[in-house]
Amino acid sequence: MFTTRPTLQGTFGMVSSTHWLASGCAMAVLEDGGNAFDAAVAAGFVLHVVEPHLNGPAGELPALVAPADGAVRVLCGQGVAPAGATIAHYRSLGLDLVPGTGPLAAAVPGAFDAWMLLLRDHGTKPLADVLKYAIGYAEQGHAPVERVGGTVETVRELFETEWTSSAAVYLPDGEPPRPGRLFRNPALAATWKRLLAEVAGAGGREAEIDAAREVWRTGFVAEALLRQSARPTLDTSGRRHTGTLTAADLAAWSATWERPATYDWNGWTVCKAGPWSQGPVLLQQLALLPPELPPYASADYVHLLVEGCKLAMADREAWYGDAADVPLDALLSAPYNDGRRALIGEAASYELRPGGPGGRTPRLSRYALGLASAESGYEALGVGEPTVAKSPLSPVPGEPARPGRAGADGEPTVSGDGSTRGDTCHLDVVDRWGNMISATPSGGWLQSNPVVPELGFPLGTRLQMTWLDERLPNSLTPGRRPRTTLSPSLALREGVPVLAFGTPGGDQQDQWQTHFFLAVALRGPIRGGLDLQGAIDAPNWHNDSFPGSFFPRGMRPGALTVESRTDPAVVGELRRRGHDVLVGEAWSEGRLSAVARDPETGLLSAAANPRGMQGYAAGR
Repeated sequence: MFTTRPTLQGTFGMVSSTHWLASGCAMAVLEDGGNAFDAAVAAGFVLHVVEPHLNGPAGELPALVAPADGAVRVLCGQGVAPAGATIAHYRSLGLDLVPGTGPLAAAVPGAFDAWMLLLRDHGTKPLADVLKYAIGYAEQGHAPVERVGGTVETVRELFETEWTSSAAVYLPDGEPPRPGRLFRNPALAATWKRLLAEVAGAGGREAEIDAAREVWRTGFVAEALLRQSARPTLDTSGRRHTGTLTAADLAAWSATWERPATYDWNGWTVCKAGPWSQGPVLLQQLALLPPELPPYASADYVHLLVEGCKLAMADREAWYGDAADVPLDALLSAPYNDGRRALIGEAASYELRPGGPGGRTPRLSRYALGLASAESGYEALGVGEPTVAKSPLSPVPGEPARPGRAGADGEPTVSGDGSTRGDTCHLDVVDRWGNMISATPSGGWLQSNPVVPELGFPLGTRLQMTWLDERLPNSLTPGRRPRTTLSPSLALREGVPVLAFGTPGGDQQDQWQTHFFLAVALRGPIRGGLDLQGAIDAPNWHNDSFPGSFFPRGMRPGALTVESRTDPAVVGELRRRGHDVLVGEAWSEGRLSAVARDPETGLLSAAANPRGMQGYAAGR
């Protein structure tokens, strides 16, 4: 099939990411003798600089890590809710939802510590060697992509009137960053230079990294973060609030290593983060597939995947979260998914239908049920017992009437108040020794909170994904992680890591990744390797038939967005089956990246998304 670019192949190292500068810097680290994990850390800090509307140091980082000589592990850089972030506190402020911006939405920052843990435990380079690229771009400048300036322009009034520390960085001389003009963030460069100065001489590579983690938790970085959290800040509620973050919260938390959730399908083992993320949604979509699949890209095929996704996402809403004991084994079991698969009929479903694994009763937020009633004809009879009638789609307040919740190519949809959906970065690296990583850094973006003046970056807003309802798996709970949409992927063949992939896109991540993975797994190879670029370039789609994870938590039952490159006959048949199909732009769905390794030959490959005109792969 036609592809926009070749699938790169080589034997030395391969990188793919959502920004060419991050990919280039990761490759430079490999050329300098570093391994895949050194390269990923360097690229991650560059992404903080060049995609500040999509991620930042005070955001989050989940990653799938596969050392050449060890088992696949999950790196959890998702911070928890502070001790003072109780439902009672937010309710006392008159809130029904956690705001989409501001310090009340801030979890304990997780990205920085996770990158440090990765570098310490699996990297080989000193901290200064991997930070120098980000320092250089922040201090000397880089040519920003259009979306940075577009995001700043959207929130210009907020920055100029309320978040003036953000205006100082992103509206210098009153103008947002523009392509073709160097953009600098000297405060961020100064932060990393001061950090390096304070940890120099700590006693070796690992000691310096641990000292940097301590500076972040208890030193000048922590002090500045706490001052910012205590400043009254205008958020999406239309009022000014202070946050709940304390010195004890920062000092007590650190990133962790965990076992992945896995599912075996058709000779592959797919690895994801656990149900504190939405990652197992991809695994359940595979579990819902019948033994024989319809022809690839046919109407039957798309319908099957869309309806399976709806069921898996309904289970996400009812069961996933760090505040509960998630019955994941049951949710991925064959008997359970055989029963769920029987719910997929010839017509599109407009229902939110969580299941009851092991006879358990599903639990849904009262807000989600009320939203379903208001937007979709639901009558909330009780938790987990909605009845549903088909009805025309109606827009969620503050959102466009038809397009999906996120920007079509995975870039954020940003409102003037800073509320954001679908924003993230992604990177994958594999090296000549067989080390492999898939990482999805996000959060702490420029529109989430005011820039901390002393640091050059803002706090995050991941708590907006929790519910202010008691006893739900994703209830706001001190010391627990908010369920995140961030969802890197890694796949094995016969127990050996072969493929790392992922995408930005909020709730769409595990929709687009499922389509990509099946395209790789079902279609023939190219030049003796996996056809990564063909799978990325193939027309993609997503649905919105479940409560969104981002403020204001909207949903559109029956809505299906497809790229205009989709066969018109397929579109017509999907509409005949009842899908409310929106035909989007030709290249509008997803920002996938991927790398692969053939364990028999050592051949490495990589591909990157052409949508958005900034993702690139590099390698040799």
